[in-house]
Amino acid sequence: MIEMKVMGIALDTRTGSPIVVLHDKENRRALPIWIGSAEASAIIRKIENLNVVRPMTHDLIPDIIKKTGFELDRIEINDVEQETYYATLFLKKGDEVIEIDSRPSDAIAVAIRVDAPIFVTANVLSNGSVSTDSAKDEEEAQEFKQFVQSIKPSDFAKMMKENGEHFENEQ
Repeated sequence: MIEMKVMGIALDTRTGSPIVVLHDKENRRALPIWIGSAEASAIIRKIENLNVVRPMTHDLIPDIIKKTGFELDRIEINDVEQETYYATLFLKKGDEVIEIDSRPSDAIAVAIRVDAPIFVTANVLSNGSVSTDSAKDEEEAQEFKQFVQSIKPSDFAKMMKENGEHFENEQ
């Protein structure tokens, strides 16, 4: 397992779909995962410390976990099949551990709210990485790296407003 952090949210220039980008601690590997708008919005709200007037689903889940006496120990993005990623939430109470199947985007949105570690299997990283076998692939890899480095969470604020979400900056 490789521990990763959320680098940010990007938009696929071809489809307009949001992408969550994870990176390892050494910033040597990046893993892009295409996600839905609601999940991207939830991740951006936490990154930007934006507070909605009423709690959203990804804000409720950590409260539910805590009120049942558990804590979110970690999440694992542990499989990918035909471009579909799979994740597991690991809830812990004492010696008891419960595993809950999740979409990676939901798991990430919850994990960043409680600072739980995000782990990715080597298999997922190898399948999700950008190939550098040819000159064209190398050019695309460089373009992707430049694109990811230029991402700012505030770039996503406009889409959140267009989706009708009301928020305020936390102080």
